[in-house]
Amino acid sequence: MSNQAAGNSHSNNLQNTMLVVGLVLVFVTVVSFFMEPTPDVVPEPPAEIAAKIEANIKPVAVVEVAAPVTAHVAKSGAEVVKGGCAMCHAAGLMSAPIIGDKAQWQPRIAQGYETLVKHAVEGIRSMPAKGGNADLSDEEVAAAVVEMANASGATFDVPKAPEAAPAAAEAEIAPAS
Repeated sequence: MSNQAAGNSHSNNLQNTMLVVGLVLVFVTVVSFFMEPTPDVVPEPPAEIAAKIEANIKPVAVVEVAAPVTAHVAKSGAEVVKGGCAMCHAAGLMSAPIIGDKAQWQPRIAQGYETLVKHAVEGIRSMPAKGGNADLSDEEVAAAVVEMANASGATFDVPKAPEAAPAAAEAEIAPAS
């Protein structure tokens, strides 16, 4: 008889536990049915706190990009040589003829002005087109060729800049009325 009583006691404990768990679930379900749902919108902070937040996260600096300058100011041959050509032609880098060395320049001068200018504009061997400065005009490159060749024994005439180019540049800069 003791075995039977122990079995019933165990069964009653299990039933009581199940009853308690069931009642808790029913209670939670009923309470959640009557509760209001939480809003998805976060309330706005007071104005002074919002101002402090804005002050803390504002950028340290503002970058403004200036409008590009469209007018090209023509450079003289001496300016072009000093600004770029001399980098190689003053020291003879990459087999460039050194400015003033008549022996190195003589075979090149013998080819003529047109050929020298063509090679300088288009590039030849190690020298890139326009000496690597694509912003130079063909006239500026030609003036630089005359500058270097004349300093090395040539007697080329300095090319004259076209007269229409400066007037066109001024028209681009002039404010619209």
